[in-house]
Amino acid sequence: MNKTAINVIEDSVLGSAKRTVRTERQALEALERAFEDGLAAPFTRAVETINGIAGRVIVTGVGKSGHIGVKIAATLASTGTQAFFVHAAEANHGDLGMISTTDVVLAFSKGGESAEIRSIVAYTRRFSIPLIAVTCSEKSSLATAADIILLMPNEAEACPHGLAPTTSTLMQLALGDALAIALLEARGFSARDFHVFHPGGKLGASLSHVADIMHTGDRVPLVRRGTSVPEAISTLSRKHFGCVGIMEDDGRLCGIVTEGDLARNLTRNLSELLVDDIMTRTPKTVKPTVLATAALAKLNQHSIGALIVIDDENRPIGLVHFHDLLRIGVA
Repeated sequence: MNKTAINVIEDSVLGSAKRTVRTERQALEALERAFEDGLAAPFTRAVETINGIAGRVIVTGVGKSGHIGVKIAATLASTGTQAFFVHAAEANHGDLGMISTTDVVLAFSKGGESAEIRSIVAYTRRFSIPLIAVTCSEKSSLATAADIILLMPNEAEACPHGLAPTTSTLMQLALGDALAIALLEARGFSARDFHVFHPGGKLGASLSHVADIMHTGDRVPLVRRGTSVPEAISTLSRKHFGCVGIMEDDGRLCGIVTEGDLARNLTRNLSELLVDDIMTRTPKTVKPTVLATAALAKLNQHSIGALIVIDDENRPIGLVHFHDLLRIGVA
């Protein structure tokens, strides 16, 4: 194949890719505009309804809409909204028993006429279970039966034949994510709450707080102001953190002596000096409520190996070392 033919194929492929992205971007822009129009009120009602139930959010759908539903159920569950996915086809074979009268059903269907979804719709009507429909068809069977309709713009699919679900599933995904985040923020779901559901892997590590990993009690290298440098060196060497915090008589932190401070003063007679003579008077500190990732950023910013953890009254209560961040997988 000659270079000209290759260039023609490349241009065709890239043209297709750009057209798909452009089409889907335009669909998302249309969805965003819908929030300024008819989508605002039902979306707010959906958030209020889900917040007001005692049970869970049952997400359902079939085909590509079902795949989106699985993802949205997982996102809801991981952000503090109890949720799980029930496949509409399986619901016809016993899984309806997984849905209780305290739940709410969130159904995804572009056209709203999927035969498999009808049994779940009928079940919600029979037992007065709130039904939220995410669809592009306001006059569909699903929309007609629903208590709340989250009506998406009926934008063209990126598929040139208008058949493969592309823009429609992207809008479903965006709308489901918007619902999950709105619920998260309405509940005041915090990073610490998020960590409860994400304890593993890099994400779990990044959601750890300094209080979760810091050394406390006798492990923290501390001496009083007026301590001799040899005594401070002894403490530093026993605790193995490369530094020792200096406290006032009232327990507040007033300085730090590091291995670097000792090296900078080797030309002096250290045996005759007090920690007051060589300490750094503005030690870098961190609060116990700070995320481990923020502590790592501070260590990197100042090219240091450890941070003294202080309380609201500037009293040292712990120490976090770079190796602690390595151990949990943040660094």
